[in-house]
Amino acid sequence: MSTNSPINASVKEHTHKEIMVILGGLMTGLLLAALDQTIVSTALKSIVEEFDGLNHYTWVVTAYLLTSTASTPLYGKISDIYGRRIVFQFAIVTFLLGSILAGASQNMEQLIATRALQGLGAGGLMALTFVIIGDIVPPRERGRYQGYFGAVWGLSSVAGPLLGGYFSDHEQILGVAGWRWIFYINIPFAIASLIVTSAVLHIPKVKREHKIDYLGAILMVAAVCLVLLSVSIYGPQNGWTDSRTIGSLAVGLLLTVLFLMWEKRAVEPILPLYLFKNHTFTITSLLGAVIGAGMFGAIVMLPLYFQVVKGYSATEAGLKLIPLMLGIVSTSIASGKLISKHGHYKRFPVMGTAIMTVGVLLMTRLQIDTPYWQISIYAIMVGAGLGLSMQTIVIALQNSVDFKDMGVATSSNTFFRSLGSVFGTAIFGSILTNRVVHYMSTGFADLGKTNPAALEGFDTSKLESLTTNTAVLETFPPLIKTTALEAFVNSFHIVFYAAAPITAIGLVFALMLREAPLRTSKDYAAAREEAAGESLA
Repeated sequence: MSTNSPINASVKEHTHKEIMVILGGLMTGLLLAALDQTIVSTALKSIVEEFDGLNHYTWVVTAYLLTSTASTPLYGKISDIYGRRIVFQFAIVTFLLGSILAGASQNMEQLIATRALQGLGAGGLMALTFVIIGDIVPPRERGRYQGYFGAVWGLSSVAGPLLGGYFSDHEQILGVAGWRWIFYINIPFAIASLIVTSAVLHIPKVKREHKIDYLGAILMVAAVCLVLLSVSIYGPQNGWTDSRTIGSLAVGLLLTVLFLMWEKRAVEPILPLYLFKNHTFTITSLLGAVIGAGMFGAIVMLPLYFQVVKGYSATEAGLKLIPLMLGIVSTSIASGKLISKHGHYKRFPVMGTAIMTVGVLLMTRLQIDTPYWQISIYAIMVGAGLGLSMQTIVIALQNSVDFKDMGVATSSNTFFRSLGSVFGTAIFGSILTNRVVHYMSTGFADLGKTNPAALEGFDTSKLESLTTNTAVLETFPPLIKTTALEAFVNSFHIVFYAAAPITAIGLVFALMLREAPLRTSKDYAAAREEAAGESLA
């Protein structure tokens, strides 16, 4: 029986115009997912005040993070089975429904639950965007398109805090509470992405026998959620020796071991362990985790520095991040075009991780009076490092795996990057809090010895609240305020000193990356045809 017809259908070539239209729909979906990682942070104050939910506010962010991270690797495998478009559109609809319900929430519990639903959709948007581009564009040409996705990440790093600050600063917009618009703004963009992908995203699904690894999926999601709860909630809030922190981490690690044992036996595993035998898959996974830690760990400290030390509002702090965005956007697009032109990719993550490491080290020089132009140079360097690295490793990964593993391999890379971001944020946040307490104690002890009159009549108990509410700084006398700010500055230095070795490890991984010739359109068509043939056999 001839199989020419279905195979030919599976390897349809897309024109540049078609790819750009598809790209618009994918980028819109990715932007939504990326924005919602940051947009809520600047609106939390307004949300907490309306719902009186200070004791649960961290869950508004964490619920989204948990479900988006845990679901990311699932989407790749499920899309391999059921097809890219239908699964991507499921993610859009899920995210859209979560946004509508989040905006309509009447209490903190509803908001947390709907944020979790949003995250479930966001996991698919973040993972499948790169998978779909991998389906329709050969590796040699992929750089010119994937560079734009790095630009989306850069844009979201600034636009998220800005939009969140803008909406939360308005009590009402069109008769609706301002903070609710951080969710309602998603609706038209999600619908637009749905329309575009319905109209132009035609990737024929290759029919094959399949078996869903339900037990593997349950074990993986449970393990990831427990580990993330431990490092992102229980550890920072209750202490790293707290029974809940240790207990959830221990059970999470146990479930991870059980998951790995089961995946060796599964007929069609959620995460095929043979992928780790692929040198490029392993290195890019490790590199992705390091980049995630650098991007969402150390870099979240920069807006904190602007708000706490410089005294900027959340909106102003977002605007001050524009140099970081420019660094990401410019180098992401430029490196993508150069990869497509010359076919070499290893040099970019090597340069990127090196530049990022230098940029992070330079941030240890930040002081209370550091001029903005100087901070901008450091931010551009870190942004450039991220732009040179993020999308490049995806190209390297997709070029190294069989076409049939494209979905699960790409989504796994996104998963490891998200995992790195969670650990980075939690670890650096804990370092900051711990060091602030230390430097505050030593700083005011020294002030009491050298200038006891400065502390006369001052209620030192106010200092304890600084770790949770820095707004009280504005009520302090000048000398006391300066002492407190110096404690924060010294703490930021420790955070950046801790981040630099991590990004340096990324440089080591980048140097270990093996460069292989990027597959051309002809090579890629042959690989897709082979994959289709195997599936139809």
